[in-house]
Amino acid sequence: MSDNSETTRRVEAAQLKAFIKTAYLAAGLPDGDAGTAADVMTEIDLLGGSGHGVFRLPQYIRRIKAGGINVTPNIHLEHETDSTALVNGDNCVGSLAVHRATEVAMEKAEKMGVGWAGVKMGNHAGTASVYARMVMEKDMIGIYSAVGSANHLPPWGGIEMLLSTNPIAIAVPAMDEPPVVLDMATTVAAYGKVKTAAQRGEQMPVGWMVDDQGQPLTDPTKSNEGFLVPVGEYKGYGMALVLGLLAGTLNGAAMGREVVDFNTDDETVTNTGQFICAISLKAFGDVDEFKRQVDELARTLRASPTLAGFDSVRLPGENSQGIHDDFIKNGIIVHAELIKALDTLAQDLDINPL
Repeated sequence: MSDNSETTRRVEAAQLKAFIKTAYLAAGLPDGDAGTAADVMTEIDLLGGSGHGVFRLPQYIRRIKAGGINVTPNIHLEHETDSTALVNGDNCVGSLAVHRATEVAMEKAEKMGVGWAGVKMGNHAGTASVYARMVMEKDMIGIYSAVGSANHLPPWGGIEMLLSTNPIAIAVPAMDEPPVVLDMATTVAAYGKVKTAAQRGEQMPVGWMVDDQGQPLTDPTKSNEGFLVPVGEYKGYGMALVLGLLAGTLNGAAMGREVVDFNTDDETVTNTGQFICAISLKAFGDVDEFKRQVDELARTLRASPTLAGFDSVRLPGENSQGIHDDFIKNGIIVHAELIKALDTLAQDLDINPL
């Protein structure tokens, strides 16, 4: 990730986390919840999720002030079996519900080999991989998906936006190599990238969005005049649909026309749905042997011949891991326009700026 000192600045992770927690406290969250939400959001930025980390803080706070998010929720298990659970987030800050679901899924996987927890009555919760990685740190494979917090995708062949980016993340631990972490939207680009491009005054690449005539749309400030393009054409549409059924419909959460566009509506309860699955490695055999096999496969792939125009073969998650290592050492890159937005937020909340 480029670091142009004229348009960006480096912020230490601890400094960013403290700012986020202070903002949440000023908005009315209890200390424990504010700390958990700040931890998750900072980790998202450390992984390079610039469209889903502190970038979203002003929007979250705006929704809190408008009554669209409950700052004193009763997050609870609505249904439970030995291996499954349904977490009701009571319209909390989204990361809090998914964080609780992740804990529950891991607890169940520890006992049963596999644990699955769904979420209803949640909100936008940030980058998918942050939750799958939480599971991975416990010698488990983490699988996470969510219904996006606004519809930007029509069914294949249609023009009415009835689906969202509905991302999926799968995190697989390794021994000495970086973990294998797939984190992808079911659209070519996540809508958060469109929003960050608009904030920075940048154009979108051809292929991210099209208008209702199927023509490329590259001006992010006109994103409401078109829709996102599914990855792999009809295959991406199919993935968005089935992941939405698992993360939304199965949990009694919003899907299809029920999805509230939280970018334009600060007051309506979104009832956002997610799921997290934890798969214990020890339930399938020797943990270290599995990790060594992941290492071996990773090295084999990385050492394989490259296609013309490519200088290396990379694995999913390598880029984010490199960003994480850089940001831990040198500070998180924050764009100048985002700094301005956070300064405005600080002024509104009467807290110290970042």
